[in-house]
Amino acid sequence: MSELNKKVPKRIAQTIINSLKGGVVPRIGLPYITVGRKNEIAALLHDVEIISEGGASFRFIVGRYGSGKSFLIQTIRNYVMDKGFIVADADLSPERRLHGNKGQGLATYRELISNLSTKTKPEGGALALILDRWISAVQSEVKEEEKDLNDEEFIQAVDRKIYAVTSQISEMVHGFEFAKLLSAYYHAYLDGDDETKAKVVRWFRGEYTLKSEARNELGVNIIISDDDWYDYLKLFAVFFRLAGYKGLMIMIDELVNIYKIPNAISRQYNYEKMLTMYNDTLQGKARYLGIIMGATPQAIEDKRRGVFSYEALSSRLSEGRFSKPGSRDLLAPIIRLEPLKAEEMMVLCEKLADMHADLYGYQRSVSTEDLADFIKVEYSRIGADTNITPREVIRDFIELLDLHYQDPSVSIRQMMDSDGFSYAKSDALSDEADEGYIEFTL
Repeated sequence: MSELNKKVPKRIAQTIINSLKGGVVPRIGLPYITVGRKNEIAALLHDVEIISEGGASFRFIVGRYGSGKSFLIQTIRNYVMDKGFIVADADLSPERRLHGNKGQGLATYRELISNLSTKTKPEGGALALILDRWISAVQSEVKEEEKDLNDEEFIQAVDRKIYAVTSQISEMVHGFEFAKLLSAYYHAYLDGDDETKAKVVRWFRGEYTLKSEARNELGVNIIISDDDWYDYLKLFAVFFRLAGYKGLMIMIDELVNIYKIPNAISRQYNYEKMLTMYNDTLQGKARYLGIIMGATPQAIEDKRRGVFSYEALSSRLSEGRFSKPGSRDLLAPIIRLEPLKAEEMMVLCEKLADMHADLYGYQRSVSTEDLADFIKVEYSRIGADTNITPREVIRDFIELLDLHYQDPSVSIRQMMDSDGFSYAKSDALSDEADEGYIEFTL
């Protein structure tokens, strides 16, 4: 029996239902509710293969609020962690940008490093664990290769393997100091010096604000700053690969917060940083690194404040003449999310109905006909063909299930026949014979 055919564990079902009702994407259990987006997922997974072979990628996922862009990002996040990638994700905000004169870019870096996640530590905070496992793996590898070494020879053999990694890192921009700190962490690990290990991790997290402090405590003359934080993500991507992982996937959502920056010059600096990241991935200046950014259409297309206001990005990202709604080029840098089809939403609602019934311990009473009627009404509203979002439909449907569970004497059908639902239903049902009438098959 496949994972998706099993009953959803109550802990996961509770998280899914609560998250969706609150309008946010659950961090766990996504395979249980994933419908549609097959082509978009396939395009992003192709990128994953390229990254694991030493390449890099940069994609924008563009959709209206509630259209499923965050859901798609989380789906890819979970997939690549299962495949041995390290993932770092962050939402932009007024305090977190790609660039800022008050440390907003560094704040984004700190959030990304704080949220470093692996398959075994998916909730974030995995940096120290990654470093420890790297050293432990090197030690185990040496033991397997050279079983008869004495303690001194063993330490020297491990030193050589550690040096092989740090020497490759040291050749990159800012790599010398980065490699020096990796070596310092390794020796602190051997000596059981937790204080030095903590200081190195603090430096990697970008938490040193004074060069003098870093020099006194760790013997390095630089600190991570608002101007160069992205260079260190490129270093981490290569290091993670050398440490046995597939690569690094960075996911930055809420790009709209750059669009909202009131100062035009500040916006341009942010788009300039974005251009640097984009060019690096396409020109081979970054390795084992994937970048996905989530944005609304306005945040991308507005020529006054959006990404397209920056000519260098606009010329690179604009669609050609042949791409159109319903027939998008999913190999282009921008993946535009089309609305989910009514049939796909019906499948999702059926999954949620089963999950809700299992979670609260009752026999599911919403019928296939009820589901079809509910979806038909939702999709028959004026402008629904382009403007309806999964978030709206799901929130309505879960509310319907919650109300019925709390008062079973009122059936799903009665609630859908109530005044609160009839404003949309009257128009929808009067057009059953029209071409727009939706037929459902399961």
